[in-house]
Amino acid sequence: MPGRTRPIDKLASAAAKCSKEGAIYGKCIVADYNNVHKDKCVAEFMKLKNCYLAAYKKR
Repeated sequence: MPGRTRPIDKLASAAAKCSKEGAIYGKCIVADYNNVHKDKCVAEFMKLKNCYLAAYKKR
């Protein structure tokens, strides 16, 4: 079907647009990877999640 976008393509495109947020979240996790626990980097994760959702909806 021409013009149809597969969901995985939309997700890949959204992820590519959020590289800055992904890097910030990754740095937060890696900063003390021996002590990772629930909600350790919740603020950074929420920014990344919101970026993904916004980019996913635009396409």
